[in-house]
Amino acid sequence: MITMMKRKRGRGENEKDAKKQKLLNELGQSQLPYLTPKDDGFHQLWKTKYSKLVLRNAERIPHDVHREVQEAFGLLQKHACLFQDLVRIKGKDFVTPVSRILIGNPGYTYKYLNTRLFTVPWPVEGYEINYSHPEISKACEALIKLNEHLRRETVLALQEQNLSETKGTEDSVVTEKLQEEAAPVTESGCASPDQSAVHVPKNDCADLKERTSYNLTLLNYMDPQRMPFLKQEPYFGMGKMAVSWHHDENLVERSTVAVYSSCREDDMNMTHQHCVLAGHQPRFSSTHRVAECSQGTLPYILGRCNAALENLHGDAALGCLALKSLDIGTIKGVEEIHNETSHLLCELRKEGQVEEQRKERIECLLPLLEERHELRQEWFVRCHSLLALSLPEEEKPRCHPYWQMGDPHLPLPFNLEDIIIELRKILEGQTKYARPQLTPASLE
Repeated sequence: MITMMKRKRGRGENEKDAKKQKLLNELGQSQLPYLTPKDDGFHQLWKTKYSKLVLRNAERIPHDVHREVQEAFGLLQKHACLFQDLVRIKGKDFVTPVSRILIGNPGYTYKYLNTRLFTVPWPVEGYEINYSHPEISKACEALIKLNEHLRRETVLALQEQNLSETKGTEDSVVTEKLQEEAAPVTESGCASPDQSAVHVPKNDCADLKERTSYNLTLLNYMDPQRMPFLKQEPYFGMGKMAVSWHHDENLVERSTVAVYSSCREDDMNMTHQHCVLAGHQPRFSSTHRVAECSQGTLPYILGRCNAALENLHGDAALGCLALKSLDIGTIKGVEEIHNETSHLLCELRKEGQVEEQRKERIECLLPLLEERHELRQEWFVRCHSLLALSLPEEEKPRCHPYWQMGDPHLPLPFNLEDIIIELRKILEGQTKYARPQLTPASLE
């Protein structure tokens, strides 16, 4: 199941689109030149413009890890665990040509193209995880082994780069020696100082850990023979694309991305875009990421719900729940947490309030309700689009929570338009605007 989170297009994104279109107009029928490893100047360009891109040969991956990961890909495909996602690009819905599954820390999520994915958890100490089939458990276990290997490789790569920059040299002999002799990385994210030739200052340890602590992997499967409607790469004429030019989203700033047997420092993600060419053969990829999950985990959501409930207390006189505080900071914080509540509206409808305070509270609440209304309507439209309805039943997005008008068990209607109009009219001084009175109810 997939759910959507709103991501407004900023001025920067619109400017990028305008620049892309300008470039395409200037190119016309011509194409930009590009280099491959066979061309003169390729490695010099890599060294000067893509120095944060680090490649490692597959032979560096332990044989048992490599074998188990290859088997894991087959098992996930066997059990139909990979799905095409319904995504939104520039206001239009698309089904991705690439099939995906997100595997990672329990309760973690990853958001891209207005779509939020939830992890199938890999085995983590302290969590009891029940898989629908033992082979899926086996696949997840293989991927967390790969994740740990790539984390160690990434730390080593960053240490080598730091050493090279510190000495002001790129001595290949030293680099090779470091690759051979580097000690295993400790859980703190830094090599043990008495075992490794690479010494990392203490204040760099936390930075290394933050940038390399992969908490999930987005697995992709593509079969070019089953993707007939792919776009051609527009700038260089490199053939069909499985994934168009883009920046990766929802990552911790300056964190690394490891793609199966390679490490890619994500400073590049800020300054460079990348695409995935379709090629000719079916293939998998496992892209390990440090997803920005400060607000995207189940424990966070539960914690915020508890914080909202702390502003409630039972009113014995009224025989119902009431709010402890109408402070502006509390209103804003609670309404950002709530999916729904009618208690605040009941307070704002009461007569005899200090008008200035009432106005201030409505001005705080109104934009939050407007945003909530916009998100609901957009998601409702997506769930009922022809594209969404054409998906298999188990892959359709769910319009949830959703309820009909007049449901007595829920505090507010699904459509918030009337409430928004009422609050606007109160601000305009039309406090006698008629509408059905809502009775305080328990939180959803």
